[in-house]
Amino acid sequence: MGDYVMTPLERQSLERALRRLHEDGGPVPQDFGSGFGALRERVERLKRERDAVVLAHYYVPAETQALADHVGDSFYLARLAKTLTAETIVLCGVSFMAESVKLLNPDRRVLMPVPAADCPMAHMVREADVDRVRTQYDDLAIVAYVNTTARIKRWADVCVTSSNALKVVRALPQHNILFLPDMNLGRYVAHQLPEKNVILNRGYCPTHMRIALAEVEALELAYPDAEVLAHPECSEEVLAEADFIGSTKQIIEHIAASSRKEFIVLTVMGVSYEIERQTQGQHKRVHYPATPPICPNMAMVTPQSLLSCLEDRSGEMQLPEDADRANAPLERMLELAAL
Repeated sequence: MGDYVMTPLERQSLERALRRLHEDGGPVPQDFGSGFGALRERVERLKRERDAVVLAHYYVPAETQALADHVGDSFYLARLAKTLTAETIVLCGVSFMAESVKLLNPDRRVLMPVPAADCPMAHMVREADVDRVRTQYDDLAIVAYVNTTARIKRWADVCVTSSNALKVVRALPQHNILFLPDMNLGRYVAHQLPEKNVILNRGYCPTHMRIALAEVEALELAYPDAEVLAHPECSEEVLAEADFIGSTKQIIEHIAASSRKEFIVLTVMGVSYEIERQTQGQHKRVHYPATPPICPNMAMVTPQSLLSCLEDRSGEMQLPEDADRANAPLERMLELAAL
């Protein structure tokens, strides 16, 4: 699919996030600022008035996570969405996440603070490629990473997240697995499940692919006692350096439970807020590559955008036509992951 080129909006968001990172001296600000308390009060009041619940992904800015009612990875948020009773769900993340929440809650109002916050990888599938594989293989299951658009999910038999991909694919009766869209997560699944014939698509996460082997090796030289933890969306050569490979939630929980004190983390820096929250007083140190792994789309979801969304009830998720066909793969994921 070629090298992804950031949009002007993404580039602007990344530059703003890098400036903020430099000003704060790290991924989690020591102080959210003098006006944050008043902003929090306004957000809490609006949540009560609108009967709204706020969900946030680990990758959005720390201040936004601090305002959320629930923070988690894609699987947690998708599963949680089925249990919510609030009239309005505000999803602080990117568009495929809001689509998934809306698919699982079709009668609820689902809002996005920044509708333009998208996931490039979510679009990296060509229908012609899917059709070609269908004709080439019998005994085939099409597996869509939840990081896909509703349109692409319609072509799938089941969805997965990085935290449940191994469990779900292992449970499928089919031998041949077309894995959409992420080639790195698909390759990791193939290595872990050699009994399956995993057919790879050429999609990828631009942020995780920017994590370079040379920078990882430099960190290993600088911090020889550090454990290396990587998200499976990283490249194959980077994953080969990892001591532990897991989803965002699994990385956070691993650090919190570990007796070790120093870690090299190879995923989006937004996880730092939850890592610090779960390891308070443990004096654990986390190091990231020299090129900060920041998702420019997640970085767009600021506290101010959340406040505006609640005030105006703006950014309502509207599903495309025939999107209801994308619900079945999500539901099947929840069923298989619960086994």
